Amino acid sequence: MAFDGLAYTSTPGDRAARSRADPDWVAERLRDGDTRILPMWRDRPLLTASGRPITLTGPAVLAEASQTALLSVDGTTAVFAADLGDLEEAEALRLAAAHSSQDLRALASALPGPVLATLAYARGLLHWNRHARFCGSCGGRTESGHGGHVRLCVGCGRELFPRIEPAMIVLVERADRCLLARHHGAGPDGFSLLAGFVEIGESLEGAVRREVAEEAGVTVGAVTYQGSQAWPFPAGLMVGFFATATSDTITVDGAELLEARWFTRAEVVARIVDGPGSGPVDSIGGHLLRSWAGP
Repeated sequence: MAFDGLAYTSTPGDRAARSRADPDWVAERLRDGDTRILPMWRDRPLLTASGRPITLTGPAVLAEASQTALLSVDGTTAVFAADLGDLEEAEALRLAAAHSSQDLRALASALPGPVLATLAYARGLLHWNRHARFCGSCGGRTESGHGGHVRLCVGCGRELFPRIEPAMIVLVERADRCLLARHHGAGPDGFSLLAGFVEIGESLEGAVRREVAEEAGVTVGAVTYQGSQAWPFPAGLMVGFFATATSDTITVDGAELLEARWFTRAEVVARIVDGPGSGPVDSIGGHLLRSWAGP
């Protein structure tokens, strides 16, 4: 089952992978008066008074940006993200003629999918550049290249590329019930699906089986891929699965989980319709749960 319309996954335009390797081409696009600039302040998009993301043209914001990153080319128009995070928020707002900044996930239900995906792309790429300013091999300073998609160490010459952190999220079912768990820090009714990062030397399906066994003490058999979702908070890729448990027994680890239990479809439907149990509106986890319950 493929999920259409997942948040953060449908960036419009051509990412121009070949063209962005040409520094002259990138510089020309940045000088182009028609180039669109999406300003960000410390991972937060800047908004108009009506809550719409600011889009700018012209060189003023570029002069104050600590980093720019090419996002796409839409027809003949290039789209760049600009990081204003070195400024105080008030100065960034003034420079961009913006009303406010906002956490991106808080905008998930208010923005069209392509706009949300573009902002998420901008957020993830600028975040990576900000946290890759030094080489992990020699400690040397790195410089941005390829339109913000590569960093080159000036010391040892190593090229650094943005890294994606894959994680799985799974709906485990058995006998027409599904497994939900309450994690540390969750409220008394804060049950959700199990999820976890994929480890080195492990397949996605292996991560599903390991995480469910480690955290909930449940052994699963069949594991079926459902879909994936970009999750640039800061650099994740969420991969969704259904899995079938081989027994009813639950033994929570006490470290990640406070409790876990089986929920019937009727209970899940009731939670989705009347309670807090539908999952975040922008997350593939919510889509997995709603598609299984089928309210």
